[in-house]
Amino acid sequence: MSLAGLKKQLNKANQSIREKIGGAEATKLDDDFLEMEKKIDTMDELSIELITKTKEYLQPNPASRARLAAQNQFSKIRGQARTTQYPQPEGTLGDVMIKYGRELSEGSVSSEYDWRNYGEALGEMGETLKQMAEVKYNLDATVKQNYLDPLQQLHEKDIKEVLHHRKKLQGRRLDYDCKKRQKEKAGSKISDDDLRNAMEKFEESKELAENGMYNLLESDVEQISQLQTLANSMLEYHQQSTELMEQLCSKLQSRVDDASSRPRSHHRPKKVTEDLLDHYNGTDSTDAPPAYASISAKERTTWYVETDETESGDLLVDTAAADSPTTQHQQPCCKALYDFEPENEGELGFQEGDLITLTNRIDENWFEGTVKGQSGFFPVNYVEVVVPLL
Repeated sequence: MSLAGLKKQLNKANQSIREKIGGAEATKLDDDFLEMEKKIDTMDELSIELITKTKEYLQPNPASRARLAAQNQFSKIRGQARTTQYPQPEGTLGDVMIKYGRELSEGSVSSEYDWRNYGEALGEMGETLKQMAEVKYNLDATVKQNYLDPLQQLHEKDIKEVLHHRKKLQGRRLDYDCKKRQKEKAGSKISDDDLRNAMEKFEESKELAENGMYNLLESDVEQISQLQTLANSMLEYHQQSTELMEQLCSKLQSRVDDASSRPRSHHRPKKVTEDLLDHYNGTDSTDAPPAYASISAKERTTWYVETDETESGDLLVDTAAADSPTTQHQQPCCKALYDFEPENEGELGFQEGDLITLTNRIDENWFEGTVKGQSGFFPVNYVEVVVPLL
């Protein structure tokens, strides 16, 4: 900086101090200009807040945003073009549902315990959530291109240029007021030409700053159009998400209806002594005939004891319990898969595991049989035939 330039800067600083502390009067600008200055200051703050909060709306997790920014910056330093996507919470939740839904579905091999319906429902919801995550990625890209980028340009170029003109105006105003104050002193070295040049530069800067602020404030059509673009993008995102969720809810309702209409079985925990009983009866517990498996818990309770009259380990078995499988296998019979409560006269009620003697087949949907001294009709899909009718 030249000596003249340094002297000029010192005069401006001196004038500013005199105005703030000494009460020196500054050249006042018109009210319209001051009002536009306030509006531009508001727009400057607004643009910063909008950029920040819109990014937070698209990517709510601050830790994930920071980690993503660090990863992308590291990739850029290493010369890699790969960019890491923000982990959408819908996609993360969907991955969990798909993973464990698959495990539940693949593990449901027992006829008694079937979790496939729930596992498949988890998988369907997980896939829907992953589709919603893709829709959110599309929203992210659209908003960035059509709203954030123009807003960033507004802040970094248009508003910045106006603020530059205002800063230059402030410097020239201080220079003009300083020379005007010195001119009024007796014996001043400030000529009329110097004062006139300072005034002309001041007026030139004011005109540039005022025109820039006016043009920026008059661009409301463009600003509102960008807001409309943002609103349309958000609307499209919510419409697509709503459509996906409506389809999912319909599928889940069908699964609820299907599960509700399916006959329910009552789980009865197996006794620890069952395998021991099967061993002493000379049968494998996994291949026990249905007739034996259907005997009530009271009839099946047997013990082996050590006494003076029996050898160690001899099994005392109830005669009726031991003979019932052989006796019932000699005639057509079936095993109850579920409990059946009769709702109409003539129907036969039974419990899961009961062994029912078959006497007749009414049609493709109904059997006739007897159990526990009672006779009646019962549905075919509630039982498993052990010895078929001849």
